[in-house]
Amino acid sequence: MISKKEILDRTEITNLNPHIIEKDYALGWLLAGISVHKEIGSQWLFKGGTCLKKCYFETYRFSEDLDFTLTEESHLNIKFLKSVFSEISEWIYKRTSFEFPNHLQDFDIYESPQGRLNCQGKISYQGPISPRTGGLPRIKLDLTADEKVVLPSTLKQVCHPYNDSPEKNIKVMAYIYEEIFAEKIRALSDRASPRDLYDVINLYRNTEASPNMSALQEALKQKCEFKGMPVPTTNDIPKLKSKLKGTWQVMLGHQLPYLPALDSFLQVLPEFFKWLEGEQSPEEKTPYKLLEDEILVNEQTAWLPLNQNIKSYIELIRFASANRLCVNLEYQNSTHKTECYSLRKTKEGNFILYAWNTDKKEICRYEVNYIQGIEVTDHSFTPKYLVELTPKIL
Repeated sequence: MISKKEILDRTEITNLNPHIIEKDYALGWLLAGISVHKEIGSQWLFKGGTCLKKCYFETYRFSEDLDFTLTEESHLNIKFLKSVFSEISEWIYKRTSFEFPNHLQDFDIYESPQGRLNCQGKISYQGPISPRTGGLPRIKLDLTADEKVVLPSTLKQVCHPYNDSPEKNIKVMAYIYEEIFAEKIRALSDRASPRDLYDVINLYRNTEASPNMSALQEALKQKCEFKGMPVPTTNDIPKLKSKLKGTWQVMLGHQLPYLPALDSFLQVLPEFFKWLEGEQSPEEKTPYKLLEDEILVNEQTAWLPLNQNIKSYIELIRFASANRLCVNLEYQNSTHKTECYSLRKTKEGNFILYAWNTDKKEICRYEVNYIQGIEVTDHSFTPKYLVELTPKIL
């Protein structure tokens, strides 16, 4: 099991509450246990916001639930689930000493409106900073057999940036990118949750991910048909705006180091729906020129050979750029308002940040070891170049 110090070190890097970091650690090991279990490892398909964070984009909102579509409805049985998670808990404890107490695991089976079984589970855990008195923190499981799976699933590596990651890494059966994207669009129209808006717009903005458009549209069409609802269109925007106001901060504030303004996401919806309906393609951006002695850096922040302060700055820069927010860069005793685009490494081993200086109106080259502070602003920007700061998990 990782130490309290490692959790606090990650807290400094991510600028998040240490209890969120501990839960992220617990999520990683619970996914590991599920993935290797002989009865459910290949039958449970990982999806949702936590899948985006753990399997696709390291710099993303932290999510606290595990969502699975089950290909075997018979698994939605309380006796079966308690037996399985007892075995998973024992497997994790032998490898980490991290506890998921069996007597604090709870499962509620219920029927969907279509008469299919679903389950909400609550898995408690005891970690390095969990309270020693009162209730333990819990992970919520959403298990459903009431979902249309349109596209072939895939084996994905799980991002687990901690020192005790299994030697062979953690790999789970998961929805492919287009299937998750389609389900998020359908969910946004159906329940209008802030996290769905945040996810949909972030996925749309991340042009590097480049979804297969025909696969995305077909998956969305079939998922909406299965739920008996129309495919969402531009006409849904007023309804979405009215439902989302008032819940943005409450539902997302604790999952992000800095919460972007709701309006900065709402204003992208018309453009997004035009793209979804095939009326408009996002403008393709080219990366800022790469010099001969430079290589692009896309490793996870935790593993970069830099001190904790600099890692913290880079994580904030990556987050801000993914959310199209300017940052105030404290650099060599002066403040630079910037749009950040790319992290490079020179042959000499120096890490360089390329960012647009809004005062000078030009790209500037910043050596990261001379950064003295970072402030994420609420000023959004439209990229002038390809944003290359999202670290790759695979």
